[in-house]
Amino acid sequence: MSINKILLLSVFILSISFLSGCKKIQANSVPKSCPGEDAQFSIEFFKTNNKGEKYTRGINHVIIFNPKSAALDFKVNVGLSHKLYAQNPKGKIRREYVPKQFQEIISDQNSTLNGLRPIAAINADYIGTDDQPQGLNISRGVEYSGVFKNRRSSFGISGGKPQERKATIQAGRRAVNILNYNLVGGNGRFYRQGKFKDICQDLGEFACKQATNRSMAAITNKGYVILLVNDSKANSNIDFSPINQELIPDKFDDVLEGIARNNCLGKIQEGILFDGGMSPGLFYNQKIYVENFGPIGSVFLIYKKPK
Repeated sequence: MSINKILLLSVFILSISFLSGCKKIQANSVPKSCPGEDAQFSIEFFKTNNKGEKYTRGINHVIIFNPKSAALDFKVNVGLSHKLYAQNPKGKIRREYVPKQFQEIISDQNSTLNGLRPIAAINADYIGTDDQPQGLNISRGVEYSGVFKNRRSSFGISGGKPQERKATIQAGRRAVNILNYNLVGGNGRFYRQGKFKDICQDLGEFACKQATNRSMAAITNKGYVILLVNDSKANSNIDFSPINQELIPDKFDDVLEGIARNNCLGKIQEGILFDGGMSPGLFYNQKIYVENFGPIGSVFLIYKKPK
């Protein structure tokens, strides 16, 4: 072999080695873009259109999280005139309710957990004319429920070690008591065991087509949770294109399945509406993204432990 051929072969081998090294560096430096495939994933906020595609001017405000993440913890808060879990002189839990709006209930004395402020919150249960929550609400094992606690469905995260936590949506108390640790009431269950149902008729004409501000939660078969508030009354920074509009019940599956698919969260198994109309509120990382001005029955709070 001539000297020129040997030199050319050497250059070719060096080029291949260099390119291979570059590919390894690039592969290692590219961040994971699909939370459901990231073992360290805990919580994320973004906006989407009604196809579940991320969009900075989207009408849907979305929080996705992993209940099993050791970085997270959870709590339920309700409107009270006293400290959460307080007892009377006879040792019974006090339940003296007062009407509170979203901003109040996520920032009052009862909204902290072990000294932490919540990183995220969503409105949940309906409130009665007596200012009492209507559904099943349990805050770290202590119940604050209303007249529909056994009839309406609720959303919750179980107690136990983080890796054992489970998200559930079900009517009434769960048979396994550890599942009854943090629960918030809701109404209008539109996914059951992976099957979607258009619940427009169940909601009635007003809730279906007029009071269209929506607040909801969904659980996937991988155990991830999607919290979503569709703010149809927003009047700024929203692109009201055909796929960025108010959510009617027959379209709930489009947006939720899109979010699950685009973020590798699995298939939607369970879905529930929280109180809509004048009640939806969503908070993330020190900012309230959606807030209406009606009193609410309960909020679901998420905490992120400092690193």
